[in-house]
Amino acid sequence: MTISTGTGTDSAVAVGILRSTGAVRERAEFLLCRARAGESRWFVVDDDALAQAADLVADVTRTRYPDLAIPYHSRWRHFEAGGVDRTADLRARLAGLDAAAQARAMIDLAVVSVLLDAGAGPDWGYTEPITGQRFTRSEGLGVASWHAFADGLFSSDPAQPWQVDAAALRAIDDAALGRAFQAAPDNPLVGLSGRVQLLRRLGAALDDRPEVFGPQGRPGGLFDVLAGPEVHAHDILVRLLGTLSGVWLADNDIGGIPLGDCWPHPAVPGPGLSRGWMPFHKLSQWLTYSLLEPFEWAGVPVTGLDALTGLPEYRNGGLLLDTGVLRLRDPSAADRTWSVADELVVEWRALTVALLDELAPLVRTALGLDSAALPLACVLEGGTWAAGRTLAQQLRAGNPPLSISSDGTVF
Repeated sequence: MTISTGTGTDSAVAVGILRSTGAVRERAEFLLCRARAGESRWFVVDDDALAQAADLVADVTRTRYPDLAIPYHSRWRHFEAGGVDRTADLRARLAGLDAAAQARAMIDLAVVSVLLDAGAGPDWGYTEPITGQRFTRSEGLGVASWHAFADGLFSSDPAQPWQVDAAALRAIDDAALGRAFQAAPDNPLVGLSGRVQLLRRLGAALDDRPEVFGPQGRPGGLFDVLAGPEVHAHDILVRLLGTLSGVWLADNDIGGIPLGDCWPHPAVPGPGLSRGWMPFHKLSQWLTYSLLEPFEWAGVPVTGLDALTGLPEYRNGGLLLDTGVLRLRDPSAADRTWSVADELVVEWRALTVALLDELAPLVRTALGLDSAALPLACVLEGGTWAAGRTLAQQLRAGNPPLSISSDGTVF
């Protein structure tokens, strides 16, 4: 969907508004208030179920992290799948580099792995050659992308395999990525071609901004432009949105400026050309969460963690549906397949963002922790995502409560 009415300045102002988590939260909260008032076409909100959902999340958190030393919800958790500390392995491989060079390599890995992290489908899995363990869904995508990175798939320099650069990304095709991810007719990976297109577009975006990503077009250039005595989490996100929004396959834009994970909803208020748009930036925020640790490992503290929002994806959204916090007005809606642009899906994701903000303090209370000890990044990890997966496994063999047709870049 394209909005072209107004001047270029009007378009730039609108896009700037939509590239903030303030806009994500404000618009999500508006849709939640509207749903609570009975004005949603799609959902009913049961506030009484929130406490039960929080208790479930707290129970899952205690089971997963009995000492309540809960790490961030990030891609680095998936690199630990099967009890293997692949991060330590990577650090050992990078041991001869200084802290900044190590951070660049880890940012390279995080960026490409997160962009490859969307729904894999129920029939795909990755068998790790070294351990023989088979991983599915996000863990499988994480482990597969880790090995692809370690094997140099994303580097154009055979002497420097542990990097990601624009030339290698622009040369990737379905066959190469399919081999790395063990995709086959009997092991189908949903959205394989979409992921390849995403990587190629990433390569083009890296090439287009040498002042950020350097002459090779490496995602790790973000470290050099952002690192200081400290860095604010929202500054990481804004930089990602400003440099990489053209990567996303969605054709939503205002005045020719790509919006990425931002979708029309007629009820959403806002000034000027931003009216009617519901921003999420889910993968960009997931990527921001996944860059916290590389900065911190390099000695650059990250502040303002709770400026980021909860992630509007099918595990967190599924938690709310499966605990009854959200109910479909028409239960038969669960029987059809929806697109990411459908109003029902846009609203489901918005309600998920707003309700996660309300769920987080209830979870903290149940665990006896404050926001400093348990920022939203840790509530998600403890947490809401794992509880959503647990319920999905119990109720539907792991499948989400709503079926979404995706190209592998949103869900």
